[in-house]
Amino acid sequence: MLVPVLAAADWQSILAAVFAVAGLIFAYMLYTEVVSKSDGDDKMRNIASAIQEGAMAFLRTEYKMLSIFVGIVFLLLVSRAKADEQALPTAFAFLLGAVCSGIAGWIGMKMATYANVRTTEAAKTSLSAALGTAFSSGMVMGLTVVGLGLLGVCIFWFALDNPEPIFGFGFGASSIALFARVGGGIFTKAADVGADLVGKVEAGIPEDDPRNPAVIADNVGDNVGDVAGMGADLFESYVGSIIATMAIGAGVVAKFGGPDAPTGIVVLPLLLAGVGIVCSIFGRKFVATEDEAKLNAALFKGLMMASLAFSAVAAVLVYTTDLAPLKAAGEAATGRFGSMWGQGHGLLISILSGLVCGVAVGKVTEYYTSDKMKPAQTIAQQSQTGAATNLIYGLATGMASCLFPVLFICIAIILAYMGSGLYGIAIAAVGMLSTLGISLGVDAYGPVADNAGGIAEMSEQDPSVRQRTDALDAAGNTTAAIGKGFAIGSAVLTALALFNSYCETVADSEEFQASAGLDLLDPLVLVGLLIGAMLPFFFSALTMTAVGRAANAMIEEVRRQFREKKGILEGTEKPDYARCVEISTKGSLKEMMFPGILAVTVPVIVGYAIGLKALGGLLAGSLASGAMLALFMANAGGAWDNAKKYVEGGAYGGKGSETHKAAVVGDTVGDPFKDTSGPSINILIKLMCVVSVVAAQTFLAK
Repeated sequence: MLVPVLAAADWQSILAAVFAVAGLIFAYMLYTEVVSKSDGDDKMRNIASAIQEGAMAFLRTEYKMLSIFVGIVFLLLVSRAKADEQALPTAFAFLLGAVCSGIAGWIGMKMATYANVRTTEAAKTSLSAALGTAFSSGMVMGLTVVGLGLLGVCIFWFALDNPEPIFGFGFGASSIALFARVGGGIFTKAADVGADLVGKVEAGIPEDDPRNPAVIADNVGDNVGDVAGMGADLFESYVGSIIATMAIGAGVVAKFGGPDAPTGIVVLPLLLAGVGIVCSIFGRKFVATEDEAKLNAALFKGLMMASLAFSAVAAVLVYTTDLAPLKAAGEAATGRFGSMWGQGHGLLISILSGLVCGVAVGKVTEYYTSDKMKPAQTIAQQSQTGAATNLIYGLATGMASCLFPVLFICIAIILAYMGSGLYGIAIAAVGMLSTLGISLGVDAYGPVADNAGGIAEMSEQDPSVRQRTDALDAAGNTTAAIGKGFAIGSAVLTALALFNSYCETVADSEEFQASAGLDLLDPLVLVGLLIGAMLPFFFSALTMTAVGRAANAMIEEVRRQFREKKGILEGTEKPDYARCVEISTKGSLKEMMFPGILAVTVPVIVGYAIGLKALGGLLAGSLASGAMLALFMANAGGAWDNAKKYVEGGAYGGKGSETHKAAVVGDTVGDPFKDTSGPSINILIKLMCVVSVVAAQTFLAK
């Protein structure tokens, strides 16, 4: 059981809060800078306005539905106040976590829908101007996520002196993140599938042709799925990693340090996260180029400079922190590890192992998904013989892509544990997400560039404008792979840290003491393991079929408009864009509820019905299978997408060829893989862990 271990007014956490506020102030400065730029001519503004109205209408409706869920869970947590003294602060932490996650998504969406048309206008001048506008908008999202996340954790730390109730903050963030990811993913892929299959394949018109009724819904979907959804996903990873590390650190201090022991390891994650915000701002100034061929390098350079700066400052912080409790834990440890625990270089190895692992997983993901690399090009080549061979090679590519990321994650876990034990594994996740302010900016800039290209096409700009926005979009597709690598890697490390927090929380229970922890030969643990391994597959089935149903309605609507309004394809009649946005909105919000509720309720049901050991097995099983499935689906989907783009670039017959049609089919299958089901699994495995930690006291009291 965790106990309060620190007076709130320590300089590290105060400084962390100052850094969080600084990040939010800088995000506001970037926001005002972007919105002050020209938004083009009337035609551009009208298109951008339609995208913005559709995106914000979706978000308003989604948040209204989620407020009901948040209210119900809040009341359930409050109802436990008499039985558990931590229930009330946990409930308010849950509420603040949900609100902060929602605000971050709202700001990111607002910024993206303002920046898209301004990026198009900037592309009339130069590639560098367009890059600056798009990337600044992405940084607004990144800095808002880290600023609100860190500030929220600091506020509750000041108020409570105890990390245990702060898990409620992670619970609130995770809940909103899952619904945002699932709902946004269903919206964007329903629109994308409808636009591609009917527009590209059946009607033979370009992707962003204004004659396509689903084109506005498709552009709206880029924002609700890839901006708000990704932001919410990494928001909860960010706060989850910080909270889990603080909780494990508090446990180490309580067990090995005594009442007067130094407590620097408890607040060190807060300070590291704060320093990461400053380093992200520092890295931004290195993102600039006029050369299309150097766009990826410019974006990656910004991330690397931020990471190097963080590494240097982290070393200073580690060597000035009193690690005596960790050293005592190392001396008490059995087995081959423990000699480095409590030493500066050991803790630094733990932090850097996470940071390096995130970049490594991202680069492997880039290799398997980039249209400039062999895997995607091979899928394009196989498309010459039809959709079947395209699908076979795409599935095989996704499966093969799991090998090296898993090995890198395993190496990071071993190094982190060697350096500082379970605390090291948790702080490795903090290290991986330390520069989230810029890494999320690199990822969130992609949808803005994509929208900018669509606006250029629909408003009939000079071909040079579309060429520049396409260059930005192509770089965004590549950098998105790095973002997904960070998301998956951090999900595994964060879930592992949260899983350990659960085990620590229930360690004193009769059920755990009787078996000395989780025994794989115990039938109850094995049952939980199998249920947990099954859940990501069942969850993915729900989200995939949800996309299928919503996409079917979209396809029928686009076909109806083409059939009943003959003037659309002739360019003499305007499509009904609003109807397609409405279909995606209703379909996604209806379909997101059951998968989201499933993730919250299954751990509670298993914990009550089968027991604590079975729940522990469930968390372990979902972590193992969920990590593999998330990697497989994200990378297979990305490879299919870029194989299609490779063909559209002129390979194997180019646009309109039979090879292109087969590649479009593969991309259509991959869309829900990479943008709905795959990313949602990241949140699923973390949400089930944090729900289990929050509910553990109730399980023990039953």
